[in-house]
Amino acid sequence: MLDTDLLPATASTRSLRAVTDMARSGAYSTYVFYEHRGHWTVAVGALGTVELKNNTTRTRWGTQPPRVARWSGDPAAALRDALGSLPVTDWEVFGWVGFDFARTVHGLETSDDPHDPSLAHLVVPEMVARFDSVDGPITFSGGTPAERAQFTELLTAPQAHDLPIPEAIDIRTDHDDFRGRAAQAIEEINSDRYSKVILSRKVPVPFPVDLPHTYRLGRSGNSPQRSFLIKLGDLSAAGFSPELVVSVDLSRTVTTTPLAGTRSLGNGEHADRTARDELENDPKEISEHAVSVRTAFREIEAISDAGTAKVLDFMAVSERGSVQHLASTVSGQLREDLTPWDALSAVFPAVTASGIPKRAAVEAIYRLDEQPRGLYSGAILTASSDGTLEAALALRTVIEQDGRAWLRAGAGIVEQSTPEREFEETCEKLGSVAPYLVRRDG
Repeated sequence: MLDTDLLPATASTRSLRAVTDMARSGAYSTYVFYEHRGHWTVAVGALGTVELKNNTTRTRWGTQPPRVARWSGDPAAALRDALGSLPVTDWEVFGWVGFDFARTVHGLETSDDPHDPSLAHLVVPEMVARFDSVDGPITFSGGTPAERAQFTELLTAPQAHDLPIPEAIDIRTDHDDFRGRAAQAIEEINSDRYSKVILSRKVPVPFPVDLPHTYRLGRSGNSPQRSFLIKLGDLSAAGFSPELVVSVDLSRTVTTTPLAGTRSLGNGEHADRTARDELENDPKEISEHAVSVRTAFREIEAISDAGTAKVLDFMAVSERGSVQHLASTVSGQLREDLTPWDALSAVFPAVTASGIPKRAAVEAIYRLDEQPRGLYSGAILTASSDGTLEAALALRTVIEQDGRAWLRAGAGIVEQSTPEREFEETCEKLGSVAPYLVRRDG
């Protein structure tokens, strides 16, 4: 039984219903709903877009013809330069960066095929609205008075209180031989090719998904670091991000929040307590977390003023929907000669979604995961000309594109791993999204 009157992390039931109804209304063909502990940012429409391909950026503004530019080297710098070419100096962007961004960050071979998937898709919205409650004030950026009035009317409209009914899917069939691929990774780790790699498995959803209703139910059963519901171009997604890849705030504090080490959650007080005790005392989980934090610390230290990099709340336990993780926070003061885009490049992809060392782990992922990840284990990105940036890790997400929907989940493979336990961990993570999938009518 789902109870949206008991939303974790202070997300308001009425606000959640309101944004769900707004997304389902059809009023907006492009949108990003982005939430952090009940604080909502809603970006609608697209004044401009920036799409990043393997070797080109495609920038469009208004009704002007798109501008295509070649780039090489750092993809984050390519995004920075594309945004710098916009005909405005004061901007906010919302969108996503895919895992394939990692190919060029880490110097792996890329293709010139224009049909290859995008590495990133960002929009400068026509209007941004921020609010904490449907009953409270709304802060707008952009939009005409009529557009703001329409938004307010949609947000405060009478709500449908009936809960949508989720539909079960099979998450326990090993469609793509995850166990076999995990066993191969363990062999490669024992041969000193790398020390950790996060492999993933894809679970197809055998019906069209009502993403707004899925988001409504899923947010009621999760306590994410950030949550999001997006529709950009041909890609739509709803997700409950467990951690930040990186953020840079107005004070130029740069932060990442690695999670590594997992046990199930939601099985009753005694079982959850037992699982937590196991998590906090399992040498494999502790070692996996410690090496991930060490990598994150070195990445933050490399882009921070000397002596400012630090680890906070080391190995705390964070509850994220159907799982609990060992969690730490790493932060520093971004060097004056660097930009937030340099911070993104330094930390991407998240160590907890790739492995150690990163280049070897990313190469192994492309060999062993077999299918491109796309948005999965990339990031939902927001950034502004004021120097702020936030990239929330795109895990615990249902994705729909080209008429197909799917889930994906991964597990960190280390020397002490067993394929069966790592497969079970993927099932535990899938439990944060799979129980909330709603079939779309029509």
